[in-house]
Amino acid sequence: MTDRRIYCVIMRGGTSKAVFLHDNDLPQDEKEREQIILRAFGSPDPRQIDGLGGANSSTSKVAVISVSKRADADIDYDFGQVSVDSAYVGRKMNCGNISAAAGPFAIDEGLVKAVEPYTTVRIFNVNTQKRIIAKVPVKNGKTLYTGDYAISGVPKTASRIDLEFIDPIGAVSGKALPTGQARDEITLADGRKFTVSLVDAANPVVFVRAEELGLKGTELPGEYESLPHHQEISATIEQIRCWAAYKLQFVDDPQKATFACPELPKIAFCTGSIGYTDATGRAIKADDYDVTARLFSMGKMIQAYMVTGTVCTMAAANCRGSLIHELVSPRLGDAVSSLRIGHPFGIIDVGARLENGEIESVTVGRTARRLMEGWVYVD
Repeated sequence: MTDRRIYCVIMRGGTSKAVFLHDNDLPQDEKEREQIILRAFGSPDPRQIDGLGGANSSTSKVAVISVSKRADADIDYDFGQVSVDSAYVGRKMNCGNISAAAGPFAIDEGLVKAVEPYTTVRIFNVNTQKRIIAKVPVKNGKTLYTGDYAISGVPKTASRIDLEFIDPIGAVSGKALPTGQARDEITLADGRKFTVSLVDAANPVVFVRAEELGLKGTELPGEYESLPHHQEISATIEQIRCWAAYKLQFVDDPQKATFACPELPKIAFCTGSIGYTDATGRAIKADDYDVTARLFSMGKMIQAYMVTGTVCTMAAANCRGSLIHELVSPRLGDAVSSLRIGHPFGIIDVGARLENGEIESVTVGRTARRLMEGWVYVD
């Protein structure tokens, strides 16, 4: 069988990395397209040794880009979370970090006309049916990647790309609180009870108190995985996530969610701003940020903090009665327009534009870099 080659660009967006493809280079049949993507990434295989995947959820992502036919968008961006160890490409969610690279890709590939010093790229995310406005620095007709803006989780500085998530509420369920309540008490099969908040903005996230899981809330991924009982905690976290998947109507039985929708919803445990030492050895003081949170993706705690998770955390901060609101309101009040989240690699800042107490948009600063371009061969 002759190998087929497909043009691709590998880009870092925020704290993630993805293979970018042009939509018209792929077959329109969804099953055939998924098989090509899996083969290109080398999935399923824990090391993805025979493909372009990076062997973890942050570096096993695909973005398919096309010129949009919509009047309110320049490009359509279809995201896929490529499973490392199973033949599955998750399409229910968006990745906010990879969204930061969608605008630069479109400019550099000639899909959007470059305008100096900043080009506004109107992005329509196919997965969530939501718009994102990217403000991309440009020089000499191409994206200007060099700059002095630093984000936690990326070792060097780059130029700042502002991402404004327009009307992010209800990206999947159509409402901020899919259960109709800011917090729910749930009972697991073994009788244990947990208080959670299921919030939907950019992507749905279910929040749980760290102390209810027997955690401090400041654990780093390596520290968490070294706990003698971390597998039991992870099993509990997954049961809570499966409950949320059922409430979102992704599955008709919570027990099916682990295999039917492993990529969504996300789950986070949280606590107040209590200070900790991050993954770089830097001391993060309690006064430096507003809430401590740790996100899980595809069954594992991630090193940084997802941008869509950041947007959802901001939404939760503005939902009275939610766990996040309970943690930040003594410091920030009921209407939160600026929030600092402490995660394993440091702090991520997020701002919100509010109208009569409702979130109109959420903005996060990110960086991106074009790493390589060429062809991936698939058989």
